[in-house]
Amino acid sequence: MKKPKVFIACDTTSLTKVRRIIDHSKTNKIEIGFKFGLEFMNSKKGRQFVSTLKGKIIFVDLKLNDTVNTMLSAVKALRDLKINYLTVHISSGLTALKAVKKVSGKIKIIGVTALTSLNDNDLKLIGYNKSVKQLVAHQARLAKKASLDALVCSPYEVSMVRKIFKKEIITPGVQFRKKNYDQKRSMEAKSIKSDWLVIGRAVTRGNIKKNIQKLAKELIK
Repeated sequence: MKKPKVFIACDTTSLTKVRRIIDHSKTNKIEIGFKFGLEFMNSKKGRQFVSTLKGKIIFVDLKLNDTVNTMLSAVKALRDLKINYLTVHISSGLTALKAVKKVSGKIKIIGVTALTSLNDNDLKLIGYNKSVKQLVAHQARLAKKASLDALVCSPYEVSMVRKIFKKEIITPGVQFRKKNYDQKRSMEAKSIKSDWLVIGRAVTRGNIKKNIQKLAKELIK
């Protein structure tokens, strides 16, 4: 049986807290990676700290979404970090996605579909005329055309996306300890059949070691 795979979201600017998260997340029951988003990467010492990490699976979640040249420059500027995964918004367009993939080197490029904090009504307010499922299906096809390495989608789109996109699927919007915070399209961890789960505050708040043990128990049932 394959080990469940979980990215622990290090959503903080505190180096002390991040070190604690990494030190207390050790387990042989789950494959653990660490996700660093805008909050940490934009902090005073965030980037420098990530550059020192060795022997860890590192996911930098910047959700790049800009002009082609700007995105290319950003990806090139990150290659010295030796990270494993990097997110880009699929809404940046097929040309940008293909260009980023070409210069990414060993970094796996993850396409971000509709955010898990959005629902059908939110999409209408933004100006989309598609439902969440319709939009995510369309974005999955674009990710496939661009030869991206992985895709982010909510738990509710995983089975649909698998029929379109045959590589890694990474899923936020994970309910654990009955907490899902600001996610509108979430599901219990044990019910999600993606390649990687992303869990943050439900693990990193409180006793991290105990939370990891509880998570492992839930995922391996």
